[in-house]
Amino acid sequence: MSDHESTSRPGSPDEEGRSSEDRRLLHQRLAVRELLDTEVSYLHMLQLCASNIRGRLQQLPQGDLDVLFSNMDEIIQVSSRFLHGLQETASKEEEQVYLIGKLFLEFQEEFERVYKVYCASYDQALLLLETYRKEPELQQKIQSTIEAVVPQAGPSGLSFLLVIPLQRITRYPLLLQKILENTLPDASAYLVLQRAASALQDVNANINEYKMRKEVASKYTRVEPLSLRERLARINTHTLSKKTTRLSQLLKQEAGLVPRTEDKEFDDLEERFQWVSLCVTELKSNVAAYLDNLEAFLRFRPHECNLDIPGGPVEQYSSLSRDLQCQAFLEFKQRLEGLVWRPLCSLAKALVGPQNLIKKRLDKLLDFERVEEKLLEVGNVTYEEEAARHTYQALNSLLVAELPQFNQLVMQWLGQILRTFVALQKDLSEQVLQRAEGSVAQLPHHHLSEPAFRKLVEDTLGQTGSQLRAFRETFEKVLPPPTAQPLLPGSERQVQALLSRYGPGKLYQVTSNISGSGTLDLTLPRGQIVALLQNKDTKGNSSRWLVDTGGHRGYVPAGKLQLYQVVPSEKELRGQAGPREGSQHLTPEPTPAPVCSVPAVTQVVAVYPFVARSSHEVSLQAGQPVTVLEAQDKKGNPEWSLVEVNGQRGYVPSSFLARAPSPAPWGWTLPS
Repeated sequence: MSDHESTSRPGSPDEEGRSSEDRRLLHQRLAVRELLDTEVSYLHMLQLCASNIRGRLQQLPQGDLDVLFSNMDEIIQVSSRFLHGLQETASKEEEQVYLIGKLFLEFQEEFERVYKVYCASYDQALLLLETYRKEPELQQKIQSTIEAVVPQAGPSGLSFLLVIPLQRITRYPLLLQKILENTLPDASAYLVLQRAASALQDVNANINEYKMRKEVASKYTRVEPLSLRERLARINTHTLSKKTTRLSQLLKQEAGLVPRTEDKEFDDLEERFQWVSLCVTELKSNVAAYLDNLEAFLRFRPHECNLDIPGGPVEQYSSLSRDLQCQAFLEFKQRLEGLVWRPLCSLAKALVGPQNLIKKRLDKLLDFERVEEKLLEVGNVTYEEEAARHTYQALNSLLVAELPQFNQLVMQWLGQILRTFVALQKDLSEQVLQRAEGSVAQLPHHHLSEPAFRKLVEDTLGQTGSQLRAFRETFEKVLPPPTAQPLLPGSERQVQALLSRYGPGKLYQVTSNISGSGTLDLTLPRGQIVALLQNKDTKGNSSRWLVDTGGHRGYVPAGKLQLYQVVPSEKELRGQAGPREGSQHLTPEPTPAPVCSVPAVTQVVAVYPFVARSSHEVSLQAGQPVTVLEAQDKKGNPEWSLVEVNGQRGYVPSSFLARAPSPAPWGWTLPS
């Protein structure tokens, strides 16, 4: 038998090899075709979801749609470019599988970036679908929409469509593995396909890891508004044991008994985050103060004041002020609240989640360190301790991976807010100048240059200030002396006790009613006598003085106290001739005798209102002038005085009266 006949005989090794290679090549082409065909169907389904179905579900809130469809638009963009690359490989049949492997390696990072976001929000989308099932009418509308667009979805409805991206990313490694199995090991495409299959497996593993981190983060970033009772109800032996163990670990670290885990990368990121948080907090505080001042400024409306000066610059100014107050400033305030304040509040709220995660990481780090110590000593740990290790690692990895991006985004957001604030200020100044141009042109000094106008204003203010000082000096010369504050009824004993204990140099009288607002503040009536203990409070504030009333001690405003000294009082206050030796009374410190153009006379007035209780008494009103007929009653009791008021005579308490020096005739006049 010839060699040719032996090699061409059916069932020979060469023929079987060629047949096996042909089958392998056929299976490889079928696997490639499956990859292309399924990618086309997958992209078509995504486009139906993003356009047709999402557009027909407008009865759902926008927030729900954002959760349900997540970043599907990004996935469509990446998948469109990936499909275009796959279709281009079809023209190069000999290198097709090699090019497919290279294409997967090129899209590895993009696949991980877009699919990990979608997978992380998938569980939240399922929770939304569960809430829709509790509303039959809404569920029926959603189901009808899905069946009209995608009949093959069946009763699964929206959940059938939302799971498709998850199925696709997990299927890529299987499709690559199928192509790889039908590729010869010595082929040039084999190693590339092997790397691509391994890369897509890593992508799926990283997505699962990211999803787990997000679940841990969402658990610890939730802030539940719990009452004290609810918080106490959550305390049990397990939580107490955990907190005790953490405290023990922390104390051992502080004492240097065990080493502290150092993570310079995280420490730098946390320091940067705390600095950014401080910037946001300070800016929010400053903008809040700015808005408060702006609100106070808008309450001041000078254009509503009637100055009785018709025409001229005053009328022009009133018109300009009204225009600015009702339009420019009001619009500025609304834009400031909408474009600066609200975004700033949202930014401050966005910082709460990372702050909670950083605090929780410290707790989990203490657990992690304790478990690591036990692992070194014993060699094994419990399932709960292993879970604690994984929780810390997930939290730490998430923070290290995302804090840099978060810090950068916050700084960009903060910069945009500041730029907006500056732009609003600039717009306001331009509006004010534009509106004021017409009014300024009508003012008498509009032709002056800015330096000349500044000089004119300074000279005018200086001249006006000199006139005001001269008028004040003249006014002080002819101003009547201040009225003495009378003692409160029945307070003589208390005053004498303070006088004997502290001396006359420490006694002050309250010039107006004081209402205490703090726990150590006193509430005192006008006329109360107090003794000064210290002329400042514990913080060194000299506007709050510590005083003694004879029964209570506390703080009062220093501006409502006036120094008193001992002068003759009772007989003189009742109009008697000479003072009785030894009788003392507390009145305000005397002022120098005024230089007045008219002589002074003595007038007795009612300090407190009094209601007559019989025909022998007469009613008084506070500040009402009276004429003292007798400084005692018929029995010689000086506590009652016979007075005449508006033609009526009767008795009133003597302590309700006081002498008020005043010029005669009433009023004051400037010297000629």
